[in-house]
Amino acid sequence: MRRRPTEELLDTDSGTPDEVAASIRDLRWFNRWFGGVSTAVRLVQVAAAGRRRVSVLDVAAGEGFVPKSLQRHLPQIELDLTLLDRLPSHLSSNGNTRSVCADALSLPFRPASFDLVSCSLFVHHLAPEQVVLFVKEALRVCRVAVLIHDLIRDPLHLAFAYAGLPLYRSRLTRHDAIASVRQAYTVDEMRAFLHKAGAARVETFRNYFYRMGAIAWKAAP
Repeated sequence: MRRRPTEELLDTDSGTPDEVAASIRDLRWFNRWFGGVSTAVRLVQVAAAGRRRVSVLDVAAGEGFVPKSLQRHLPQIELDLTLLDRLPSHLSSNGNTRSVCADALSLPFRPASFDLVSCSLFVHHLAPEQVVLFVKEALRVCRVAVLIHDLIRDPLHLAFAYAGLPLYRSRLTRHDAIASVRQAYTVDEMRAFLHKAGAARVETFRNYFYRMGAIAWKAAP
């Protein structure tokens, strides 16, 4: 199945406020029940093993549903979260979490500013060369590892996305769910990007409903 890059409507706020809100509710539903939160939890469990306090920069975080869910599912770890997104309107208004508006391909932080840099359902929006650039930037500003949770491109996954169309609340979701699967990467493609970006070691796993987890470990200084 060949990758087909497609602009997603939610990225460009191409809808009414009600349609955008409904699409965000769809995303929460996907992440809660179809592997999103569990994939992110597993990534942090592996990368933060043995640590009681971990600082995390979550890139393209939007309202921050997935990273904030980590705090509920990993009570044994004190997570110091910073959310980053390219548009202020995408970020949560919750004053208890730091939020930064910036470009994911040019992170406005000094080297080794965070223990972990994470992202959920972001990398499939990028072209291959942009994936490598993002991971290089993320490796620069992290101390331990870069965590990537995303979809897996697969014909059966695409069939499931079409089958779910009647369940989606928003027309934005009905467009974006198909577009996301078509432009997602395979696990092998992701591994190649992370190695090219300079990861010292790469770990990947598959979660249910075509979710992947990938860890790009940073080389020791």
